[in-house]
Order: sequence, then structure tokens, then C-alpha cells
Amino acid sequence: MAISTADFKNGMCIEYNNKACVIVEFQHVKPGKGGAFVRTKLRDIRTGRVVEYTFNAGTKFDAIRLETKKLQYLYNDGETYNFMDMETFEQFEVNEAQVGDCAKWLKENDEASILYADGELVSVEPQMFVELVVTETEPGFKGDTVTGATKPATLETGAVVQIPMYISEGETVQIDTRDGRFVKRV
Repeated sequence: MAISTADFKNGMCIEYNNKACVIVEFQHVKPGKGGAFVRTKLRDIRTGRVVEYTFNAGTKFDAIRLETKKLQYLYNDGETYNFMDMETFEQFEVNEAQVGDCAKWLKENDEASILYADGELVSVEPQMFVELVVTETEPGFKGDTVTGATKPATLETGAVVQIPMYISEGETVQIDTRDGRFVKRV
């Protein structure tokens, strides 16, 4: 299906330079002199890289159908990550390269979103916030809460994040998976 720059919407997926790209943002510009154009920020759905492009108004693109499935993460057997569809109980294997960096946020029995572009698996995205147990960190000291200082901590999935000094081993923390930032103690 061909679409024009007039049909652009944030979140829409188009094919540009033989790559599937999601429109992050766009702006129609009509200067006083010359033809109208559209400024866009496109994110390559395979690499995650965001690049700015400018197109003449009316340029046509092929639209790509995106589909997201919510699946439950079951286990990792060393080479593949195994997921299950909660409605059909069908199991899927996803190789380590396709899971990528989000593997550090996947905990058994948690939900994850699997993104397909025209039926091809593109990426795996964990929940926005995950609750994980701190398995290793330095002990904090009384009075360290005032300074707002942080310390590194290893979580049950192997991820290393910065947490406040008052958190100790064995406690559960909530982490924002978009940037790996500590949110709160649970």
C-alpha cells in the first residue's frame, strides 16, 4: 500500500532506502518561497537508530504493517529464548541476536512484546517497568540517604544498575527498562 507524506502519522511504519522505519515525529513546512516539504525523524526498527530526513511534499512510500503480540517469557536454553502466547499456548523460539540488550530485563513468567513487520519478527521489548531482586551490592551506611548518592548493583537477571545507597542485597527494586534507571523500592 502506497502512502503520501500527507498521510504521515507518528508511529506509522514505512519503507525507506529498503529499510523498515517508524515515524517518530514529522512536521509539514510551507515556506513563503518554494515548495512545501516534510521534516521527519525515522527510527530504523532493526537497529533502533533515529535519523532525520526531509522529503518533498507528496512523496510516496510503501506502508509496512506492524503487529505486536504480548507473549510470556518462559526460559532461556543458552541459544534461544522461549516465549508462549497466553491465548493459544503456542510456544515460540527467538534467537539471542533478535532479543538483544532487552535480555537483561527478561525474568521468567514476565510478559514481553514481540514486534512483527509484515510477518517477520523484528524485535522483543520487555515491559516498561520490571521488578527485580538485588543480588549483589555494597552495603550502605546510615546517613547515606541525604546525599542522593548511588552505587552499582547487580540484579537477578545479571543487569547492573545504579541504585540509592540505602538499598541492600535481597531487596526488590523497580527499574525503568527504557534507560535502566532505578524507580523505587518495592
